[in-house]
Amino acid sequence: MSVWDDLDLLLDSPSSLTVAATTKGTIKDKPGFNASEDAAALRKAIEGIGTTDKTLIDILTQRSNVQRQLISKAYQEATGRTLVDDLKGDTSGDFEDVLVALVTHPALFDCHEFIKATKGAGTSDSTLIELFASKSNRQIKSMSEAYLEDTGRALMHDLKSEVSSDYGKTLLILVEGKRDESTNVDAAKAKADAKALYEAGEKKWGTDESKFIDVLCHRSVPQLRQTLVEYKSISGKTLQESIKSEMSGKLKELLVAIVKCVKSVPAYLAERLYKSMKGMGTTESTLTRIIVGRSEIDLMDIRAEYKKLFGCSLYSAIESETSGNYRQTLLRICGKDD
Repeated sequence: MSVWDDLDLLLDSPSSLTVAATTKGTIKDKPGFNASEDAAALRKAIEGIGTTDKTLIDILTQRSNVQRQLISKAYQEATGRTLVDDLKGDTSGDFEDVLVALVTHPALFDCHEFIKATKGAGTSDSTLIELFASKSNRQIKSMSEAYLEDTGRALMHDLKSEVSSDYGKTLLILVEGKRDESTNVDAAKAKADAKALYEAGEKKWGTDESKFIDVLCHRSVPQLRQTLVEYKSISGKTLQESIKSEMSGKLKELLVAIVKCVKSVPAYLAERLYKSMKGMGTTESTLTRIIVGRSEIDLMDIRAEYKKLFGCSLYSAIESETSGNYRQTLLRICGKDD
Protein backbone atom coordinates (compact mmCIF):
# COMPACT_ATOMS: atom_id res chain seq x y z
CA MET A 1 0.00 0.00 0.00
CA SER A 2 1.41 3.39 -0.91
CA VAL A 3 1.84 6.16 1.63
CA TRP A 4 -0.94 8.01 -0.21
CA ASP A 5 -3.57 5.32 0.29
CA ASP A 6 -2.96 4.52 3.94
CA LEU A 7 -5.55 6.71 5.65
CA ASP A 8 -5.42 4.99 9.05
CA LEU A 9 -2.14 6.65 9.97
CA LEU A 10 -3.50 10.07 9.15
CA LEU A 11 -5.67 11.00 12.05
CA ASP A 12 -2.97 11.03 14.72
CA SER A 13 0.08 12.26 12.85
CA PRO A 14 1.16 15.92 13.18
CA SER A 15 1.14 18.16 10.10
CA SER A 16 3.74 20.76 9.16
CA LEU A 17 0.87 22.83 7.74
CA THR A 18 -0.35 23.44 11.29
CA VAL A 19 2.55 22.70 13.64
CA ALA A 20 5.36 25.24 13.41
CA ALA A 21 8.00 22.68 14.35
CA THR A 22 11.65 23.24 13.70
CA THR A 23 12.84 20.17 15.57
CA LYS A 24 12.94 18.11 12.37
CA GLY A 25 15.34 20.38 10.54
CA THR A 26 18.90 19.30 9.74
CA ILE A 27 20.38 22.76 10.39
CA LYS A 28 20.30 24.26 13.87
CA ASP A 29 21.83 27.34 15.50
CA LYS A 30 25.59 26.88 15.89
CA PRO A 31 26.65 27.18 19.53
CA GLY A 32 29.36 29.76 20.27
CA PHE A 33 28.48 31.59 17.08
CA ASN A 34 30.41 34.76 16.20
CA ALA A 35 29.10 36.69 13.17
CA SER A 36 32.17 38.93 12.75
CA GLU A 37 34.57 35.97 12.81
CA ASP A 38 32.48 34.14 10.22
CA ALA A 39 32.22 37.25 8.06
CA ALA A 40 36.00 37.71 8.20
CA ALA A 41 36.58 34.06 7.23
CA LEU A 42 34.16 34.39 4.29
CA ARG A 43 35.83 37.60 3.19
CA LYS A 44 39.23 35.93 3.24
CA ALA A 45 37.83 32.94 1.29
CA ILE A 46 36.30 35.23 -1.36
CA GLU A 47 39.04 37.84 -1.68
CA GLY A 48 41.99 35.44 -1.69
CA ILE A 49 43.46 34.17 -4.91
CA GLY A 50 40.88 31.65 -6.04
CA THR A 51 37.89 31.28 -3.77
CA THR A 52 38.26 28.81 -0.94
CA ASP A 53 35.01 27.01 -1.60
CA LYS A 54 35.36 24.66 1.36
CA THR A 55 35.22 27.62 3.76
CA LEU A 56 32.06 28.93 2.10
CA ILE A 57 30.41 25.52 2.35
CA ASP A 58 31.54 24.88 5.94
CA ILE A 59 30.25 28.18 7.26
CA LEU A 60 27.04 28.63 5.27
CA THR A 61 25.70 25.09 5.70
CA GLN A 62 26.41 24.89 9.44
CA ARG A 63 24.68 28.07 10.67
CA SER A 64 20.95 28.71 10.95
CA ASN A 65 19.33 31.24 8.63
CA VAL A 66 19.05 33.76 11.47
CA GLN A 67 22.81 33.41 12.03
CA ARG A 68 23.49 33.70 8.28
CA GLN A 69 21.54 37.00 8.25
CA LEU A 70 23.80 38.28 11.05
CA ILE A 71 26.89 37.17 9.11
CA SER A 72 25.59 39.03 6.01
CA LYS A 73 25.12 42.18 8.10
CA ALA A 74 28.63 41.91 9.61
CA TYR A 75 30.06 41.24 6.15
CA GLN A 76 28.46 44.36 4.69
CA GLU A 77 29.62 46.50 7.62
CA ALA A 78 33.19 45.25 7.16
CA THR A 79 33.41 45.45 3.36
CA GLY A 80 30.75 47.92 2.21
CA ARG A 81 29.52 45.19 -0.15
CA THR A 82 26.74 42.67 0.21
CA LEU A 83 27.60 39.04 0.75
CA VAL A 84 25.07 38.04 -1.92
CA ASP A 85 26.78 40.22 -4.54
CA ASP A 86 30.22 38.89 -3.65
CA LEU A 87 29.03 35.28 -3.76
CA LYS A 88 27.48 35.96 -7.17
CA GLY A 89 30.69 37.52 -8.41
CA ASP A 90 32.87 34.74 -7.12
CA THR A 91 30.95 31.53 -7.75
CA SER A 92 28.76 30.37 -10.61
CA GLY A 93 26.04 27.97 -11.71
CA ASP A 94 24.18 25.75 -9.27
CA PHE A 95 26.83 26.28 -6.59
CA GLU A 96 26.20 30.03 -6.72
CA ASP A 97 22.43 29.47 -6.59
CA VAL A 98 22.54 27.28 -3.51
CA LEU A 99 24.87 29.66 -1.62
CA VAL A 100 22.70 32.66 -2.49
CA ALA A 101 19.63 30.68 -1.34
CA LEU A 102 21.35 29.98 1.98
CA VAL A 103 22.09 33.64 2.72
CA THR A 104 18.61 34.88 1.68
CA HIS A 105 15.83 35.23 4.25
CA PRO A 106 13.40 32.26 3.77
CA ALA A 107 10.34 34.40 2.95
CA LEU A 108 12.33 36.48 0.45
CA PHE A 109 13.79 33.33 -1.08
CA ASP A 110 10.22 32.07 -1.66
CA CYS A 111 9.40 35.40 -3.34
CA HIS A 112 12.37 35.04 -5.67
CA GLU A 113 11.21 31.52 -6.55
CA PHE A 114 7.73 32.88 -7.26
CA ILE A 115 9.17 35.60 -9.52
CA LYS A 116 11.30 33.03 -11.38
CA ALA A 117 8.24 30.81 -11.86
CA THR A 118 6.15 33.64 -13.34
CA LYS A 119 8.60 35.64 -15.39
CA GLY A 120 9.36 35.15 -19.04
CA ALA A 121 7.31 33.14 -21.48
CA GLY A 122 4.94 30.77 -19.76
CA THR A 123 4.51 30.14 -16.06
CA SER A 124 6.14 27.27 -14.20
CA ASP A 125 2.95 25.90 -12.70
CA SER A 126 4.56 22.96 -10.92
CA THR A 127 6.66 25.45 -8.90
CA LEU A 128 3.62 27.58 -8.05
CA ILE A 129 1.69 24.50 -6.98
CA GLU A 130 4.54 23.35 -4.73
CA LEU A 131 5.05 26.84 -3.26
CA PHE A 132 1.43 27.34 -2.22
CA ALA A 133 0.15 23.82 -1.52
CA SER A 134 2.97 22.93 0.89
CA LYS A 135 2.94 26.11 3.00
CA SER A 136 1.13 27.02 6.19
CA ASN A 137 -0.93 30.23 6.49
CA ARG A 138 1.93 31.78 8.46
CA GLN A 139 4.52 30.97 5.77
CA ILE A 140 2.25 32.35 3.03
CA LYS A 141 1.66 35.57 4.98
CA SER A 142 5.42 36.03 5.53
CA MET A 143 5.98 35.49 1.83
CA SER A 144 3.30 38.05 0.87
CA GLU A 145 4.79 40.64 3.24
CA ALA A 146 8.31 40.04 1.90
CA TYR A 147 7.02 40.31 -1.67
CA LEU A 148 5.37 43.65 -1.02
CA GLU A 149 8.52 44.97 0.64
CA ASP A 150 10.76 43.67 -2.15
CA THR A 151 8.70 44.66 -5.21
CA GLY A 152 6.26 47.30 -3.93
CA ARG A 153 3.42 45.19 -5.35
CA ALA A 154 0.93 42.76 -3.89
CA LEU A 155 1.70 39.09 -4.52
CA MET A 156 -2.01 38.42 -5.02
CA HIS A 157 -2.19 41.11 -7.72
CA ASP A 158 0.82 39.74 -9.63
CA LEU A 159 -0.40 36.17 -9.39
CA LYS A 160 -3.84 37.16 -10.71
CA SER A 161 -2.34 38.31 -14.00
CA GLU A 162 -0.52 34.96 -14.43
CA VAL A 163 -3.25 32.41 -13.82
CA SER A 164 -6.83 31.82 -14.89
CA SER A 165 -9.89 29.55 -14.64
CA ASP A 166 -10.56 27.25 -11.65
CA TYR A 167 -6.85 26.55 -11.32
CA GLY A 168 -6.13 30.26 -10.86
CA LYS A 169 -9.07 30.67 -8.50
CA THR A 170 -7.75 27.85 -6.30
CA LEU A 171 -4.21 29.27 -6.13
CA LEU A 172 -5.59 32.71 -5.24
CA ILE A 173 -7.60 31.23 -2.36
CA LEU A 174 -4.44 29.52 -1.05
CA VAL A 175 -2.51 32.79 -1.30
CA GLU A 176 -5.04 34.46 1.00
CA GLY A 177 -3.60 32.19 3.73
CA LYS A 178 -6.97 31.75 5.38
CA ARG A 179 -7.19 28.01 5.88
CA ASP A 180 -9.08 27.23 9.09
CA GLU A 181 -6.53 26.44 11.80
CA SER A 182 -8.70 24.94 14.51
CA THR A 183 -7.71 21.50 15.75
CA ASN A 184 -11.25 20.39 16.59
CA VAL A 185 -12.77 17.86 14.24
CA ASP A 186 -16.47 17.94 13.53
CA ALA A 187 -17.25 14.36 12.52
CA ALA A 188 -20.73 15.18 11.20
CA LYS A 189 -19.34 17.97 9.02
CA ALA A 190 -16.62 15.64 7.70
CA LYS A 191 -19.31 13.13 6.70
CA ALA A 192 -21.39 15.87 5.06
CA ASP A 193 -18.37 17.25 3.18
CA ALA A 194 -17.38 13.77 2.01
CA LYS A 195 -20.93 13.15 0.76
CA ALA A 196 -21.03 16.54 -0.99
CA LEU A 197 -17.68 15.82 -2.70
CA TYR A 198 -18.87 12.40 -3.78
CA GLU A 199 -22.05 13.91 -5.21
CA ALA A 200 -20.10 16.71 -6.93
CA GLY A 201 -17.72 14.23 -8.60
CA GLU A 202 -17.99 10.47 -8.76
CA LYS A 203 -21.75 10.35 -8.52
CA LYS A 204 -22.71 12.81 -11.23
CA TRP A 205 -22.05 13.27 -14.92
CA GLY A 206 -19.54 16.10 -15.12
CA THR A 207 -17.83 17.50 -12.05
CA ASP A 208 -18.71 20.45 -9.84
CA GLU A 209 -15.15 21.71 -9.33
CA SER A 210 -16.18 24.60 -7.07
CA LYS A 211 -17.22 22.18 -4.30
CA PHE A 212 -13.79 20.53 -4.32
CA ILE A 213 -12.03 23.89 -4.33
CA ASP A 214 -14.10 25.23 -1.43
CA VAL A 215 -13.63 22.22 0.85
CA LEU A 216 -9.95 21.59 0.06
CA CYS A 217 -8.85 25.22 0.43
CA HIS A 218 -10.77 26.26 3.52
CA ARG A 219 -11.14 23.35 5.96
CA SER A 220 -8.51 22.74 8.61
CA VAL A 221 -5.99 19.93 8.13
CA PRO A 222 -7.42 17.69 10.92
CA GLN A 223 -10.92 18.25 9.53
CA LEU A 224 -9.83 17.38 5.99
CA ARG A 225 -8.07 14.24 7.16
CA GLN A 226 -11.31 13.05 8.74
CA THR A 227 -13.13 13.94 5.51
CA LEU A 228 -10.65 11.83 3.49
CA VAL A 229 -11.41 8.83 5.70
CA GLU A 230 -15.19 9.39 5.36
CA TYR A 231 -14.88 9.85 1.60
CA LYS A 232 -13.19 6.51 1.16
CA SER A 233 -15.90 4.75 3.12
CA ILE A 234 -18.64 6.33 0.96
CA SER A 235 -16.92 6.05 -2.42
CA GLY A 236 -14.66 3.03 -2.03
CA LYS A 237 -11.93 5.14 -3.65
CA THR A 238 -9.60 7.69 -2.09
CA LEU A 239 -10.37 11.34 -2.82
CA GLN A 240 -7.03 11.52 -4.58
CA GLU A 241 -8.06 8.75 -6.98
CA SER A 242 -11.39 10.47 -7.63
CA ILE A 243 -9.74 13.82 -8.41
CA LYS A 244 -7.37 12.07 -10.81
CA SER A 245 -10.22 10.39 -12.69
CA GLU A 246 -12.65 13.34 -12.59
CA MET A 247 -10.39 16.27 -13.44
CA SER A 248 -7.59 17.18 -15.79
CA GLY A 249 -4.76 19.60 -16.36
CA LYS A 250 -3.39 22.07 -13.85
CA LEU A 251 -6.44 22.03 -11.59
CA LYS A 252 -6.08 18.26 -11.15
CA GLU A 253 -2.36 18.68 -10.37
CA LEU A 254 -3.07 21.40 -7.80
CA LEU A 255 -5.93 19.61 -6.01
CA VAL A 256 -3.93 16.36 -5.85
CA ALA A 257 -1.00 18.33 -4.36
CA ILE A 258 -3.31 19.87 -1.73
CA VAL A 259 -4.63 16.43 -0.76
CA LYS A 260 -1.08 15.04 -0.58
CA CYS A 261 0.05 17.94 1.61
CA VAL A 262 -2.95 17.46 3.91
CA LYS A 263 -1.77 13.87 4.32
CA SER A 264 1.97 14.59 4.57
CA VAL A 265 3.96 17.60 3.39
CA PRO A 266 7.28 15.72 3.83
CA ALA A 267 6.07 12.81 1.65
CA TYR A 268 4.83 15.27 -1.00
CA LEU A 269 8.19 17.09 -1.03
CA ALA A 270 10.12 13.79 -1.07
CA GLU A 271 8.20 12.90 -4.22
CA ARG A 272 9.03 16.32 -5.75
CA LEU A 273 12.72 15.72 -5.00
CA TYR A 274 12.60 12.26 -6.56
CA LYS A 275 11.00 13.63 -9.74
CA SER A 276 13.58 16.43 -9.90
CA MET A 277 16.38 13.86 -10.02
CA LYS A 278 14.99 11.02 -12.09
CA GLY A 279 15.16 10.73 -15.85
CA MET A 280 17.34 12.81 -18.10
CA GLY A 281 19.01 15.66 -16.28
CA THR A 282 18.29 17.03 -12.84
CA THR A 283 16.02 19.98 -12.07
CA GLU A 284 18.50 21.74 -9.80
CA SER A 285 16.18 24.65 -8.99
CA THR A 286 13.66 22.27 -7.37
CA LEU A 287 16.42 20.44 -5.52
CA THR A 288 17.90 23.68 -4.16
CA ARG A 289 14.52 25.15 -3.23
CA ILE A 290 13.34 22.16 -1.20
CA ILE A 291 16.65 21.19 0.43
CA VAL A 292 17.45 24.77 1.51
CA GLY A 293 13.84 25.80 2.12
CA ARG A 294 13.04 22.86 4.43
CA SER A 295 16.48 22.57 6.08
CA GLU A 296 15.23 24.14 9.31
CA ILE A 297 11.66 22.83 9.18
CA ASP A 298 11.29 19.12 8.35
CA LEU A 299 14.17 17.91 6.17
CA MET A 300 14.70 14.94 8.50
CA ASP A 301 11.08 13.90 7.93
CA ILE A 302 11.50 14.39 4.17
CA ARG A 303 14.57 12.11 4.30
CA ALA A 304 12.57 9.44 6.16
CA GLU A 305 9.68 9.64 3.66
CA TYR A 306 12.10 9.53 0.72
CA LYS A 307 13.59 6.27 1.99
CA LYS A 308 10.10 4.83 2.60
CA LEU A 309 8.78 5.80 -0.84
CA PHE A 310 11.80 5.09 -3.02
CA GLY A 311 13.86 2.53 -1.12
CA CYS A 312 17.09 4.53 -1.15
CA SER A 313 18.33 7.44 0.91
CA LEU A 314 17.93 11.04 -0.22
CA TYR A 315 21.63 11.48 0.53
CA SER A 316 22.68 8.74 -1.91
CA ALA A 317 20.31 10.08 -4.58
CA ILE A 318 21.86 13.56 -4.31
CA GLU A 319 25.32 11.99 -4.34
CA SER A 320 24.66 10.16 -7.61
CA GLU A 321 22.71 12.93 -9.39
CA THR A 322 24.82 16.03 -8.66
CA SER A 323 28.51 16.88 -8.70
CA GLY A 324 31.23 19.22 -7.50
CA ASN A 325 30.75 21.94 -4.91
CA TYR A 326 27.00 21.94 -5.53
CA ARG A 327 26.85 18.30 -4.45
CA GLN A 328 29.05 18.95 -1.39
CA THR A 329 26.79 21.80 -0.29
CA LEU A 330 23.56 19.81 -0.67
CA LEU A 331 25.04 16.80 1.14
CA ARG A 332 26.14 18.96 4.07
CA ILE A 333 22.62 20.42 4.35
CA CYS A 334 21.00 17.01 3.93
CA GLY A 335 22.94 15.72 6.92
CA LYS A 336 23.50 12.01 6.97
CA ASP A 337 22.98 8.99 4.79
CA ASP A 338 19.94 7.19 6.22
